[in-house]
Amino acid sequence: MNPTDPPGLVVDADGWCQQAQQLRSPNCDPRPDGAVIDLLVVHNISLPPDEFCTHYIAALFLNRLDCDLHPYFDRLRGMRVSAHFLITRAGALLQFVSVNERAWHAGVSLFEGRERCNDFSIGIELEGSDFCPFADQQYETLAALAVALQQRYPLRSVAGHEHIAPGRKTDPGPCFDWPRLRAMLQVRQLASAPATTLSFPIKA
Repeated sequence: MNPTDPPGLVVDADGWCQQAQQLRSPNCDPRPDGAVIDLLVVHNISLPPDEFCTHYIAALFLNRLDCDLHPYFDRLRGMRVSAHFLITRAGALLQFVSVNERAWHAGVSLFEGRERCNDFSIGIELEGSDFCPFADQQYETLAALAVALQQRYPLRSVAGHEHIAPGRKTDPGPCFDWPRLRAMLQVRQLASAPATTLSFPIKA
């Protein structure tokens, strides 16, 4: 998806967004039997930290990152991680794992008494950091994607990585505008009439 694409997105029965660029990560596995996909988790990522080099993020998720290219990358050697989606600074949408599968994005986590959030969540990475505002295009793509996912999955809640792994993670961080996302979702949900309205774990 490019920033000039129409705002409507479609997620097919196989768990792939038709408008996203597909870069299939090996860092995934089947969800547990009976898992209900009902949580959306928002992250931020930048590689190197606070530098926006999308290709390094993609390389990390695809296990192709050359860890000799930057001193920070040395700590990423052998790391196997992924997310379902990445939204670049320009608002482009990349998908690495089918939503029907379990991406490795949350780690040790807890939401409403349930551990192992990877089992029942969808991970969306925003290219960014805790220290700078996110781009308008990123909010637009995130809101459109959230509504498209609601059309396919019984999503009930949206949370940040910081909310499901407090003390261990801080993203998407203080620069993420939760009230803005909620307002954008409310507008889009009126038009799309999803079965449920996403709840927020914080007063957004």
